[in-house]
Amino acid sequence: MASEVRHLVDRGSEYPLVRLTGVLDGETADTVRSALLSVLAEQPEAVLVDVSEVTLPSPDVAAVLRDVRRETADWPAAHLALCDTRGAAAWRGVGWSVWPDTRAALAELGKPDPDQRFSLELEPLVGAARRSRELVTEACLRWDRHDLAGPACIVITELVNNVVVHAQTPMAVLVAAHGNGISVAVRDYSTHMPTFSGTPVPATSYGGRGMLLIDSVSARWGHLPLDDGKVVWALMFADHDPA
Repeated sequence: MASEVRHLVDRGSEYPLVRLTGVLDGETADTVRSALLSVLAEQPEAVLVDVSEVTLPSPDVAAVLRDVRRETADWPAAHLALCDTRGAAAWRGVGWSVWPDTRAALAELGKPDPDQRFSLELEPLVGAARRSRELVTEACLRWDRHDLAGPACIVITELVNNVVVHAQTPMAVLVAAHGNGISVAVRDYSTHMPTFSGTPVPATSYGGRGMLLIDSVSARWGHLPLDDGKVVWALMFADHDPA
């Protein structure tokens, strides 16, 4: 009999809460991974995952949670919390915080700070890049990251224009504060992933220089594959030397 795992996402709480039920094994790991990445693609400050009703036939299958943590360590860099009355011993090695229930996890995390993360829904139309730059500039001013406004606007312009020209799908522009830096990201609905060779592109070529430009002004960048698209993100810090 095939294994089955179900997930229910509750966005009505202070942080997104994912309730998993069923058997977590090799057959259901991809379903769990997809569900968690879909929530993380919204750039939450934290995600709570209630696994108290998950059956673990083998400790090794918890590797999917460890993989999700690794994939999202830089972006969105959300707090990841498991809630399980069985305690941390049942989830040893996954790298997540483990709390006996959601109440304990919320007490530790405290209230979310809505002023540290912004988003903007856009259609792939002329003017989308300008509106995204306005959002990034306003965020940098609010967070006193004036020196990052220029590099961040360069990055977000390239990311948004890539969606307008190539993906041609609706998009979400995501901006967040990270210590003394910021992250900018664009979520679209094309599964085509960006490529980057690190090799300079001839000045006479049309296009192709966007990812090279992003790489030159970012401390780190990457992409998060989703079932129905992707998120391409970049991190910039005040002490980063583009050279």
